[in-house]
Amino acid sequence: MNRVADKVAMVTGAASGLGRAIALLLAEEGAAVAVTDIADADGQALVDEIIGAGGRAIYVNLEVTSADSWRSALDQVEAHFGKLNILVNNAGIAPPGNMEMDFELWRKTMSINLDGTFLGCKYGIESIARSGERGSIINMSSIMAMVGQATTVAYSASKGGVRSLTKAAAIDCAARKLPIRINSVHPGTCLTPLVQAYYDSQPPEVLQAQIDRHPVGYLGEPMDVAYAVLYLASDESKFVLGSELVVDGGILASD
Repeated sequence: MNRVADKVAMVTGAASGLGRAIALLLAEEGAAVAVTDIADADGQALVDEIIGAGGRAIYVNLEVTSADSWRSALDQVEAHFGKLNILVNNAGIAPPGNMEMDFELWRKTMSINLDGTFLGCKYGIESIARSGERGSIINMSSIMAMVGQATTVAYSASKGGVRSLTKAAAIDCAARKLPIRINSVHPGTCLTPLVQAYYDSQPPEVLQAQIDRHPVGYLGEPMDVAYAVLYLASDESKFVLGSELVVDGGILASD
């Protein structure tokens, strides 16, 4: 317990799925959490849940593709909690599409997944630096940044960009002597409510085929990824910089 006590964390796309699990765990481990999303009702419900459990949290609407929205959100976090120590760039979309996909959908995916992460790093670094304390930025990438799949062209490209951006941003902070570590997390298939709903709509063999791809023998849960983020957010990982933490049940190891 209290692995991130006295720290202030901001999680994007926190109203559901992996972001929700991450926000809950960071709050449970002692951080004050800024829950950010565009799903205002779900985001506020999560804040109420955290506060009801004895934690500290606020909800802030954030459109990750907008620089103005980022500046406003960070101003609100600093005004309420006094600082920022941890930023989790989790917001993203994963539309299917091969090389015949619509260009506008490609651009939308890049805007949210890659541009949004760039803006988060850019303004998050400035905010954390103002705290005068050690900080950590965790960028959510994917194992699809490392392997090819015909039906995830835009998603794979965007997450590949996040993978490389993370390393460049991490070294930039180090070169400027900023005590801010930046790392990426690369999940495999996790049973978020959205993913579970998809498999519930399919024949059982579709789910089983996906499970069979994972040498560990089962699919991940949101908390599996949340614990990886918690490690990178905490000072336990103070010697980890520009690294990739894979949480995929062994898929990459077996390919």
